[in-house]
Amino acid sequence: MQQSKNDVWVGLFVLLGAAALVFLALQSANLLSLNWRSGYHVTARFDNIGGLKPKSAVRSAGVVVGRVESISFNDQTFQANVHLEMDKRFKFPKDSSLKILTSGLLGDQYIGIEAGADEADLAEGDTITSTQSAVVLENLIGQFLYSKAEEGASSSGGSGGKQ
Repeated sequence: MQQSKNDVWVGLFVLLGAAALVFLALQSANLLSLNWRSGYHVTARFDNIGGLKPKSAVRSAGVVVGRVESISFNDQTFQANVHLEMDKRFKFPKDSSLKILTSGLLGDQYIGIEAGADEADLAEGDTITSTQSAVVLENLIGQFLYSKAEEGASSSGGSGGKQ
């Protein structure tokens, strides 16, 4: 009888540990957010969102002030509509600007918000058009290589006539 009681406690402890590991894995991957506060919803329009994903953070001065709720494509303007849920504790002016930033060199992408100077604050349903798209690393490398190739071609081609 004592042996089966110990087995139940060990099994319960193992299940509790497994649940804690699953919780930590989901929390660290931004797949689980436990937030019982309601917020206000705004939409931002971007030309290129790069690798931004739903549940990504919206940060101001390094503090998480909201989350990306969903992402959709507008086939009229050919832009990405990013739907944000902002924490109701944080108010930002209507002329605030948004940038898609990367944590570290190859880390997750998030939205950085810079406060503007307008008297009126963002409210439910507002649309932010002052945005800066994600920097795509492949495009930067391509531009760098193209400029180096062009520089090499102009220096070798221009010095052949004089001696």
